[in-house]
Amino acid sequence: MNLVPAIEVDGLEQGYGKTIVLKKIDLTVKRGQILALIGPSGSGKSTLIKSIMGMLLPRKGSVKVLDTNMPNRLVLGKIGFMAQNDALYQELTGKENLQFFGSLLDLSKSEVQDQMDYVASIVNLGPQLNKFVKDYSGGMKRRLSLAISLLGNPDLLILDEPTVGIDPELRDHIWDELHKLANGGCSILLTTHVMEDAEQADQLLMIRRGETIAQGAPQQLLEQYKVDEIEDVFIAAGRDQDARLGSD
Repeated sequence: MNLVPAIEVDGLEQGYGKTIVLKKIDLTVKRGQILALIGPSGSGKSTLIKSIMGMLLPRKGSVKVLDTNMPNRLVLGKIGFMAQNDALYQELTGKENLQFFGSLLDLSKSEVQDQMDYVASIVNLGPQLNKFVKDYSGGMKRRLSLAISLLGNPDLLILDEPTVGIDPELRDHIWDELHKLANGGCSILLTTHVMEDAEQADQLLMIRRGETIAQGAPQQLLEQYKVDEIEDVFIAAGRDQDARLGSD
């Protein structure tokens, strides 16, 4: 098995203009590992994802994906990406959206058809594929965006709030499939506000005010902070950050 990490972020500092958004972020996602990125709005999660995707050049530090410095267009073809805002064609059906995005991955029509059935089954969207996306509910659009990210058997999945608007039963089904993908060697980085999702991950990275405040396996962090819930880990780590910044 390839031991090179899927994602390596080392001492990343990132920002816009004179504003520093991320400060000395270190992050490693191993092959076949699921990492959940947790933080409030404005904490720097989206900036970190943009840096990993190569949309932003690091101000300081480095970002490697699949052992390649980012940005790199060839590596992007190995990443399945689900954005927080659904980038779908409203006047096309769900099936036509899948066919279009599959064609961008240089998949043949038969390959797209084979994979379409599989990814649609993961998100329980098969019966609605012939409907126009403009008639989809918000939850259906999220499910279609997730299905699109799974096309092409990516080596790395980056999912931004993948379970928003999805009912608990379907969330459990999606997590079963994500674990199967990870067991097959696919690495997964996801952002979430849903603590049930965080508990499913192998590793957690909690950021606040652009800094890492806690990092490790869920059970490890629960024991470290002597709490029973992941949400309480974040609260306790945030208090530690406030105390440290207040004393600087």
